[in-house]
Amino acid sequence: MKKAYFNWSGGKDSALALWKIKNQGNAQVDYLLTSMNGFHNRISMHGVRRELLEAQAKSLNISLTTIELPEYPSMLEYESIMAEKIEWLKRRKITHAVFGDIFLEDLRKYRETTLIAFGIECVFPLWKRDTKELVGEFMKNDFKAVTVCVNERLLDRSFVGRELDGGFFEDLPASVDPCGENGEFHSFVYAGPIFNHPIRLKKGEIVYRHYPAPGGAEPNSDVTAARNYGFYFCDFTLDK
Repeated sequence: MKKAYFNWSGGKDSALALWKIKNQGNAQVDYLLTSMNGFHNRISMHGVRRELLEAQAKSLNISLTTIELPEYPSMLEYESIMAEKIEWLKRRKITHAVFGDIFLEDLRKYRETTLIAFGIECVFPLWKRDTKELVGEFMKNDFKAVTVCVNERLLDRSFVGRELDGGFFEDLPASVDPCGENGEFHSFVYAGPIFNHPIRLKKGEIVYRHYPAPGGAEPNSDVTAARNYGFYFCDFTLDK
């Protein structure tokens, strides 16, 4: 069986892709790999607290490993830190990397070109799937998630901190991809068939942050999406 790591964001597409991999049964995901903003101690761009990410990994029963990034990493810094982590994974016999990407051709090419140099093969379980169908599968199979971040250029403040339910998707403007594949929104999944138990969340304040154009990161990634406009974040915590 293939030994893989999962490029885990904590959101809806990651959860669906992991579910697909588990159902296919031809790969074993040994690690969740998540990029963290080490300065704020949160998932990069999503703004999710580390404690929530750790709660996900515990409920999934998959080991978590992170890439600790400075607040505004240059491309050189990003690639150096990533290379160290991939070498670490290689020493643990990892041969495949799983991603939840659906449409972004440039990002897929970047991932494949970068990882083939390490002998890592990329897997994209959701690639080119219809995003309306994916949303239907998400709700039909009792996944539960909330929006943690929205792009002010594409959605207004009212969409952040909401449940990803039928009402949310009905309210999305026609120009917005149902899976937020163009960076319109990011989510955090707290329950579903891949979890051993739900993660109890407590909704906190909504804040606005504006980001300068970054020094570099993956092309078309969530990090490079933060150019010349801001984002609304909802700060969820564990409800203990």
